[in-house]
Amino acid sequence: MIVIAILAIPFIFYFVRTPDYGAMKQGDLGQIYGRQLSQFEIDANARLGGLAQALGMSDFWETLSLRQSGNNGYGTFAIDLIILRHEAARLGLRPDASEIADVVRKLPAFQGESGFDITKFTDFVRNGLGPRGLGEEHIEQLARDQVCLNEIKELLAAGVTISRDELDETFRRGYDKFFVSVIRLRSADFENDVTIKDEDVQKYYDAHKSELKTDEKRKVEFVQLGLTEEPAEYTNLPGPLSQPTYSSAFTNRFIQSLIAADADTSTSIGSDVTVPPWNEQKTLTGTERIEALQKLADRATDFTQALLEEADFRQAAAKSELPVHETGEFTAAVPDSKLKADPQLSAAAFKLSAQEPNSDPVQVADGFYILHLVGVTESRPLTLEEAKPKIVEAIKKSRTRELISSKGAEVANQLREAAKSSKGSDLQAAIQKAGVKAEKLPPFSLFEEETTKSQDNETNQSKEPESEQVSQGKESKNEPLSQVKEPKNEPPDLPMIKQAVAFLNAGEISDFVPSAENGFIAILEKREPSADPDVGEKKAAFEKKLLDNKQRIVLYEWLHDRQEAAGLGSRKG
Repeated sequence: MIVIAILAIPFIFYFVRTPDYGAMKQGDLGQIYGRQLSQFEIDANARLGGLAQALGMSDFWETLSLRQSGNNGYGTFAIDLIILRHEAARLGLRPDASEIADVVRKLPAFQGESGFDITKFTDFVRNGLGPRGLGEEHIEQLARDQVCLNEIKELLAAGVTISRDELDETFRRGYDKFFVSVIRLRSADFENDVTIKDEDVQKYYDAHKSELKTDEKRKVEFVQLGLTEEPAEYTNLPGPLSQPTYSSAFTNRFIQSLIAADADTSTSIGSDVTVPPWNEQKTLTGTERIEALQKLADRATDFTQALLEEADFRQAAAKSELPVHETGEFTAAVPDSKLKADPQLSAAAFKLSAQEPNSDPVQVADGFYILHLVGVTESRPLTLEEAKPKIVEAIKKSRTRELISSKGAEVANQLREAAKSSKGSDLQAAIQKAGVKAEKLPPFSLFEEETTKSQDNETNQSKEPESEQVSQGKESKNEPLSQVKEPKNEPPDLPMIKQAVAFLNAGEISDFVPSAENGFIAILEKREPSADPDVGEKKAAFEKKLLDNKQRIVLYEWLHDRQEAAGLGSRKG
């Protein structure tokens, strides 16, 4: 039955141990297979993860990254790629040239109207690999890895089956219509019942004195190199993308931005491209945007080199003809308005120190920042009076949660006792006696399908000019009209409500379920079988999805087991 929960809520691979990639800094990466992990190896594999996405190897990427986003996804992919290659060698998997070529020919990035398009392949090799510091052989490596992964999947899936009874029960429970009422308990209704005395504040202060401190404040100077501020003398510089050291934080971010770019490969990156004036640069796309960003990246690299030779930040900026901006004091929680371009700017400021006051270039959407630490106001312990507002708020929240939980458990028990009677009026009377209200939700299924506007669009398409359809985002090259999602008007805690009632029978009542600062009790009034006329087709598709999820679980359990066998971990983990 756990499969129901897996299908009803987002897939959470809770059983896969992921290392603390935040702890894996230069010189502190930990070990795997009894050897030291190197930064170079992690960076190289992370770039391959970006290449896999650019090539359209979505299933391969999602499997090895555990469907994580950002740096966690790249770090997980990098580690799991090491494990996959080790296990493929251990199992004697050696894809031949024809298998690899077949994978390459089917990659989405190389598909044209009639299948494999050699022009797209050639353009990608020429213009899409260089910016990533990769070559054609890396495409072949990923194709080989995918063949090995598919063979391992087949080996693991051999013993995975679904019984007819399991399929019928899971499908019925997933697609039945649930008629549910919800009793919500809100913190605002309990806050006035919380009384906090001075001795409570003193006791809390004494117990948490070491944690009650002012926020550390920072003040920085910075230079900014952006597409909208690039001087005219830098707008016609030709040249291919350089290959800086990939272990720097700046280069990693820059490479990832290139990976994510939807490059227009009609123009060679190495050609002499004239960049539009500064006020048009922000709208650049594809190769032209990469060219413009690379020129800014080169300038940022030159400036960081100048800082090594010139200790004074302002003097180095003056020699590079870059204006210096200065922030006021700010905290990590409330960054300065001048750093609002990207959250990582404030984070970078709080990594600076007196010994290393200058940051690497920090890439944002349209350029780069280099920060210099001006001053630090250290955190200090709060006095009792200073800390009192925070203490009162903390105690109030804690006691309010206790009151809600206690009241919720009490009401749930009262309703269960009333529900034992066959009379529905007894349950309604118990709800009124408890001083709460029941809110009826629209009927739902555990496995709600995405609704689309296809029917409406087909009806209105003839009435609406094509230009207006495009301008409103109803149709694009990548998302046809039939796939435009219609926003759902549903409560934000509906996924939790579904979990609460998934295994209840009609007339049963859930436990009290905390939800953020509030909580709810769900009453399953009845369940009705699905009346969908296409139930046969839907059931066949569901069976395939259920089997795929089971096989995926087995694969991730195997990865977890192989991580353990590899001795994976960081020294700080």
